[in-house]
Amino acid sequence: MPDTAIPAQTAEDNATRVLTVSESAAKRVAFLVANEGNPALMLRLTVSGGGCSGFQYGFGFDDTVNEDDFVFEKNGTKVVTDDASLDLLAGSMLDYVEDLMGAAFQIKNPNATASCGCGNSFAA
Repeated sequence: MPDTAIPAQTAEDNATRVLTVSESAAKRVAFLVANEGNPALMLRLTVSGGGCSGFQYGFGFDDTVNEDDFVFEKNGTKVVTDDASLDLLAGSMLDYVEDLMGAAFQIKNPNATASCGCGNSFAA
């Protein structure tokens, strides 16, 4: 099933601003939402100033879609981000990776010109 973007606001110029959610990330979010016991929860992905490279990613659960939010869905799992964060996330992929170093959500962001070693912050 392809990723779909459900913008809380509608504008033709937003058509190219997409965040892709990987199969692995969708499964992990669904698992975490199920553990929270609230099926209305979505993963909220934000970008804010800070971190060692200039911007940092933030993850949390939310059950509210604000007027300036965009909702991206994969297999029934929803990821929401605000308009300002989407400016820096457009074209990115949210993935969930498990390896010898541990397990974590990762953002593969084509807008990042540099990132820190841990991958939690970036420069644009």
